[in-house]
Amino acid sequence: MIETVDVVYGLAWGDEGKGKISAALAPKYDWVCRWNGGPNAGHTVWVNGKKHKTHIIPSGIFAGKRCLIGPGCVINPDKFFEEIRYLRSEGFDTSLVKISPAAHIITQAHIDYDKRHLGHLGTTGQGIAPCYSDKMLRCGRRAAEYFISEWLWDGKLDGRVLCEGAQSVWLDIDHGDYPYVTSSTTMPYGACSLGFSPRKINRIIGVAKAYDTKSGTDPLFPTSLWDDPQIDALIREGGEYGTTTGRKRLANWLNLDKLIAAAEASGCSEMVINKWDVLQRVGVFKCIHNGSIVEFKDAGEMKTYLIRELATGAIPELHDVRFSDSPETI
Repeated sequence: MIETVDVVYGLAWGDEGKGKISAALAPKYDWVCRWNGGPNAGHTVWVNGKKHKTHIIPSGIFAGKRCLIGPGCVINPDKFFEEIRYLRSEGFDTSLVKISPAAHIITQAHIDYDKRHLGHLGTTGQGIAPCYSDKMLRCGRRAAEYFISEWLWDGKLDGRVLCEGAQSVWLDIDHGDYPYVTSSTTMPYGACSLGFSPRKINRIIGVAKAYDTKSGTDPLFPTSLWDDPQIDALIREGGEYGTTTGRKRLANWLNLDKLIAAAEASGCSEMVINKWDVLQRVGVFKCIHNGSIVEFKDAGEMKTYLIRELATGAIPELHDVRFSDSPETI
């Protein structure tokens, strides 16, 4: 029987450091589960001083926890087994990984279509949107048709469950900056697709970072921002290159207006804001609020301002805001 469910998800445009938070929390749980997306996601986690990257397998693998790839996910079998071989070679117990029989399979045809027709939207070229399209057209292939029973989940979760989101609020297919979005539900309620009641959800932990980035195309992040030396310094110091694609990310100052809206819409109860060390190294502290840039003398002044504005009562569920350094550091 499920005791409780907690959810970790992104509050911006992805790349906020959700993998770090999930990996840090994972030892307290019995299951760590992905509910959306596919190999278009990427989590970077340091374990015992060594960097590891995953794309579809939940970060609970690093803590020796049972890991589930849920029915709302899409899987490229070749990339899945490549990731399994890598994790196994690094000494992690891949027998803990299970796949929902209802997850859908990405085919080469999906990848080819993505690369031919969807590049203008900034997709990762992984075949995600065409796979979800076939799912909705009821002509997709499901994991039960492809994977042997060794990998397939029996549909039962128990104990304490941590749900690990991919992408973020402003990439949500319904609530994001359409059409510059992903093809799945990134909001925390999407975790219920794993098969539990919303009443089971306890903590809703939203993750942001001290500045905003976006992988791929979006008019909210014009490429002209790359010409700003301070923004370019954020990208350089923050190592802002996609885990999946290697692309240089677009960046801008933290948009507090969007952060408040994301937290309100998603019912965020706790917030972690990562990468404060990057602002420290760049030596510039800014955010966007009420449509204008606000500048601060140091990180302490900026943190005080953010806490005050986030705790004005506009987000009644939010009761804890924490600040952390780079996602790559645990």
